[in-house]
Amino acid sequence: MSQHAPTTARIAGIEQEIFRLNLGGNTFGWTSDEQQSFDVLDTFVAAGGNFVDTADMYSVWAKGHEGGESETVLGRWFAARGNRDSVVLATKTGAHPQFRGLAHDTVVASLEASLDRLQTGYVDLYYAHYDDADTPIEQQVETFHELVDSGRVHAVGLSNYSPQRMREFFTVARERGMAVPAAIQPHYNLVHRRDFERDYAAIAQEYDAAVFPYFALASGFLTGKYRTTEDLEGAAREQMAREYVSPEGFAVVEELVSVADRHRAEPATVALAWLLAKGVTAPIASASSAAQLSSLVAAPALHLGADDIAALDRASHPFA
Repeated sequence: MSQHAPTTARIAGIEQEIFRLNLGGNTFGWTSDEQQSFDVLDTFVAAGGNFVDTADMYSVWAKGHEGGESETVLGRWFAARGNRDSVVLATKTGAHPQFRGLAHDTVVASLEASLDRLQTGYVDLYYAHYDDADTPIEQQVETFHELVDSGRVHAVGLSNYSPQRMREFFTVARERGMAVPAAIQPHYNLVHRRDFERDYAAIAQEYDAAVFPYFALASGFLTGKYRTTEDLEGAAREQMAREYVSPEGFAVVEELVSVADRHRAEPATVALAWLLAKGVTAPIASASSAAQLSSLVAAPALHLGADDIAALDRASHPFA
């Protein structure tokens, strides 16, 4: 990664360049109430950010929630700020309790519900959130192509597919002259490397797809605030972050902190910059408060030297 690596990137099918940090919307209406969410979004945009990722099912896991909370908050923010056209918006279908799976009519109804909550007429990037084994890939390709053809979706993305099924989707779309996915959203970070590096990186490269990893900070584990198992107790993301807890995981955090100290940066900034140095288009990271954003938006401008990257590679080798 050069000293002057660009802080913006392009996605096929989307006119605007995107800032190379994708703000995760899973916290909106969950760990951040509406006003806190507005503050996070306003601060992100003021810092140069313009790319927000959500899903129709956020935050169905929270007690008393039914899904759609994040999209609803975002829709109110768009309406209040009048800035929908200047923000690149990604959302997902397939896992909302009312719209499970990728059957044609289910996806169409799911998109209509999302557009209603988001108070918009289109989605820039629309993901199949999870594969649906009951819906043949060819039918999935046809459905998403139809949505792009209608103008309500500008580009298609895939997340949580097996490498085989993902490759089939790309192949069928290309062979039939239909909407080829412009992006994939894999699970990829310093303590979860193997799946992406072994299976998905080659697909993204072959089809020139953008890569937007989720859990880029391993549910907060890579922010440096958890240095022992006890530090996790009572955290909002305790259950999510626990899967990374091991002596090898904590060794990665120690190395992150060491590299961050050399750069006078935050460990979270370094963890995201490592992903960017690995060729990721824009990692996804979320913030529950505006104060947490500074370490995230600093990542695209942070240059990690070859020694830094090699040290982080070595520390995270058990996960590669």
